[in-house]
Amino acid sequence: MKHKIGFNRLSRTPSHRKSLHRNMVTSLFRYERITTTKAKALAVRRTAEKLITRAKEDSVHNRRTAAKFVQDKEILAKLFTEIGPRYKGRPGGYTRILKLGQRFGDAAETVIFELVERVEHKRERPTKKTESAAALNNEKEMASAAE
Repeated sequence: MKHKIGFNRLSRTPSHRKSLHRNMVTSLFRYERITTTKAKALAVRRTAEKLITRAKEDSVHNRRTAAKFVQDKEILAKLFTEIGPRYKGRPGGYTRILKLGQRFGDAAETVIFELVERVEHKRERPTKKTESAAALNNEKEMASAAE
């Protein structure tokens, strides 16, 4: 009988499970999107949402409580200065799980575990056309300066 099973133990010892939760939550707050298995995402979601709820109100007590779990000072600061205020008016449901399919090696269900309303960082990657155009412009400037 499976009565009163409170959480998924993930076939790990308590210390291993605790460090897994810490690392995954820290990675989630750092990158705002991670790829993992469905079981891990469901287990870590509970922890991540509780920390975000704490971060909505910036107080010494909430910071110290969150610092017990998130041990990276930069990520802790980001949690209370960026992530917490972002969800100020939202009563819950700060994370989203998107299914990707099965992993090749062991057919484990993989998912994208991300924060909703996350900030998209657009990176400009130079294409070959822009690189060659920039190089051509530099050559023209050098030629005109030489004359």
